[in-house]
Order: sequence, then structure tokens, then C-alpha cells
Amino acid sequence: MAEPVSRRDEVDSLVAAWQRERPDLDVSPMQVLSRVSRLARHLDRQRGAAFAKYGLESWEFDVLAALRRAGAPYQLSPGQLLRETMVTSGTMTNRVDRLAARRLVARENHPEDRRGVLVTLTGTGLETVDAALADLLTAEEEILAGLTSAQQSSLAVSLRALLLPYDEDRGDPAERTG
Repeated sequence: MAEPVSRRDEVDSLVAAWQRERPDLDVSPMQVLSRVSRLARHLDRQRGAAFAKYGLESWEFDVLAALRRAGAPYQLSPGQLLRETMVTSGTMTNRVDRLAARRLVARENHPEDRRGVLVTLTGTGLETVDAALADLLTAEEEILAGLTSAQQSSLAVSLRALLLPYDEDRGDPAERTG
């Protein structure tokens, strides 16, 4: 069970400084969002380390993971990949080209649309994304190790409430393919 945190962190120091310098402002949002921002930087470093072991960049993992989540036969149209990864069409074309060159994905003719293609995870791509995901989850578990299961659940609920308005701008996730 995690102990109550009584130590001060860098955010406590910066919030105290802002309260001293700008007592006319409510700097309480910094208590949460500065910590979220700092935690995101730590997570990015952990992700980078987990992916580097497999020669992957974060964007490569994102594309491979979208295909993996689609389930067998692990394929999506470029349009579906765009929605899953939130990048532009030109960016996705470049990403698929680079992943195909590394033989992590393959382009196949769409069986129902002569003009369309499907991007398919190769065997190598499947092995790579599965191994990278396992390492990523280990790193994420380490980051959360200081919280009890109940604290993690409570935090997840709170963060979901903060993110929902932004997700609604993208449309209902249940309606997205993948």
C-alpha cells in the first residue's frame, strides 16, 4: 500500500513561488497540470527506451499498435489508420512507406475496392509490436508503482473526466474503426 506523500516536489516549489509573486492569481491548476506535464515527459522517456530496444520510434509503435488492436488479420485502410493515429494523409503515407521498407507492414489490394489498399501487419511487425508493448507495460507499471490499485483507478476516472471533452471533438471512439 502506498504511503501518503508528505515530501515536496518541484511543482510545490514553483506553485509557492507563483503564489508569492502573483497572489492575485489562482495558480491551483498548476498543482495538477504541471505534474501531468512532468509525468508525460517521464513517460515519453520510458516509452522511448522501451521502443528503442526494438528499433522503433514512438510513431512507428503507434501505427503498429493500431493494426494490432484491429485484431486478426491485423489490417486497416489508410483512412482508418488516420483516425486511429490522428495524423494527416501525407504523414500516414510516409509512415506506411517507411514501415513497409522495414517489412513491418505490407500493402495489399483491398478485396472490396479495386482502388483501395489495406495496410497489414507482417509476422515480423506482429512480433515486434507485441514485444514492445510488453516492455512498455512493464515501464508503465513501474511509473504507477507508488499508487495503490484504488488510487490508480481513482486517477484513471479523474483523467478520463478531463479528457472526455477533447475526445468528443474527435467523435465517439466506439464509432471509430480499429
